[in-house]
Amino acid sequence: MAIAMQPKRRRKDRGQQRGRSVEPQALSEVRALLRDDPRRRDLMIEYLHRIQDKYGHLSAPHLTALARELRLATCEIYEVATFYDSFDVVKENENPPLEITVGVCDSITCEMFGSDPLIDALQQTVGDKVRVRRMPCLGRCAMAPVAVVGRKAVDYADVDKVSQALELGETTPQIPDCVDYQQYREDGGYKTLLDVVAGRISREQVFKIMEDSNLRGLGGAGFPAGKKWRTVADQPAPRYAAINIDESEPGTFKDRYFLERDPHRFLEGALIAAHVIGIKEVYFYLRDEYNACRTILERELAALKADPPCEFPPLFLRRGAGAYICGEESAMIESIQGRRGMPRLRPPFVAINGLWGRPTLEQNLETLHWVRDILEKGAEWFAEGGRHGRKGLRAFSVSGRVKKPGVHRAPAGITMRELIDEHCGGMLDGHEFYGYLTGGASGGILPASLGDVPLDFDTLQEHGCFIGSAAMIVLSQHDTAKKAALNTMRFFNHESCGKCTPCRVGTAKSVGLMAQKNWDQEKLNDLATVMIDASICGLGQAAPNNLNSVMKYFPEELKNGS
Repeated sequence: MAIAMQPKRRRKDRGQQRGRSVEPQALSEVRALLRDDPRRRDLMIEYLHRIQDKYGHLSAPHLTALARELRLATCEIYEVATFYDSFDVVKENENPPLEITVGVCDSITCEMFGSDPLIDALQQTVGDKVRVRRMPCLGRCAMAPVAVVGRKAVDYADVDKVSQALELGETTPQIPDCVDYQQYREDGGYKTLLDVVAGRISREQVFKIMEDSNLRGLGGAGFPAGKKWRTVADQPAPRYAAINIDESEPGTFKDRYFLERDPHRFLEGALIAAHVIGIKEVYFYLRDEYNACRTILERELAALKADPPCEFPPLFLRRGAGAYICGEESAMIESIQGRRGMPRLRPPFVAINGLWGRPTLEQNLETLHWVRDILEKGAEWFAEGGRHGRKGLRAFSVSGRVKKPGVHRAPAGITMRELIDEHCGGMLDGHEFYGYLTGGASGGILPASLGDVPLDFDTLQEHGCFIGSAAMIVLSQHDTAKKAALNTMRFFNHESCGKCTPCRVGTAKSVGLMAQKNWDQEKLNDLATVMIDASICGLGQAAPNNLNSVMKYFPEELKNGS
């Protein structure tokens, strides 16, 4: 019996795209946006932003055209674009989103000040004209509740303010005044950098001063900065630096505060670190929601490069895309390289194996902000700034039921009661101090009876909490720790990258149990234990902190089902 022979399929050449064919018009539009810039994988997220900024969404034809330009499979573009909240990926036969989006922050402080009824009211009043959506913390907690119209932040938001911004077409960010490059130089800026470059302050002196100052990483981890610098410097070249300005922890806004006022102070700190460590390239990773900060940083980096005080390595600004997980150092490294922000298993640590597999200094903006002052005034000046036996100074982001919320520079080791009384003008009228979140969404919740504990690294662990990024959210008798804990668990569930089961499933299951009037504490305790013990990164490990705090310190709320 004759066997019919099937025609042999021709194998596609390497680099030839499979799947959807490229539409000529979409290819032309993408090429116009990419201009003559390099077609590299690590620039993918930057290019996705260009398309989204131009067209308001990411369509299938544009994503396919971008895949062609970057010589990647279309699925590789889709897996990155769909990972980040900033991107609106429109599938086949779907309508694109409305031209303007009104986002309302629904994180803890904004919820306390009425974001939920504001969202409901906006959906009824302007929801037929614009897209109204919930957004995680926008880093403006001192002005809660906060909305964003297009890219313009609306502080102390209400329906009238949002409606007025829409009527006037105010959708671009308002750029605050700050110390620009010329003023910074006139005021003595970059002189310390020049002293380091010229050898008037030796490389070893810089390391020693940094170590003696006891400056620790102020993004949350608290690793000694001087030790980190020396560790990276001891690794073989080339070495890189990744500066973390992805300030996404609910309740935290100190980096935005510094960047909007004195951007060159942290830039000088970064260049000093780059010189003494021997950095090849420096990458600044800025959260996407900080639209005004991005304008400032782009402008001031251009001014710095146009009139450099000395030779320094190439500086690159990379734009985040709405993923809290990218605040974790290895996830940020992945994102800078144009990938999903998925944390790496460690070791190796990024100081050994970071960007492109090379030694990398990962440092937070506030940490670098202090470098110039420490080198000019001495290690003792900084170390002696503490209180209650602690060393150093901190920028506390304070929000909630206080009269003067905002960024307050205070001694490390100050207590919450002292911070409220000495820096925040006391509690709001009609409110009594009830409790506080010690490190944003992830630090834990302590009752007012523990309001005299020194606030610093290593002082809160015995109470099941940590200071993290020093975001203090103050609760009064009109709030409940139970509701605050549920808000944070919803946030972690939304922001989980999904890589590990304990975090992905644990946060989802916890939300369901915590939303019930009466908590099943046995099940919640089991979930918390698994998340802490088995999650890959700090998100899953810290997610149960507030849950555990409620069960430990606020049992009366669980008894009465409040």
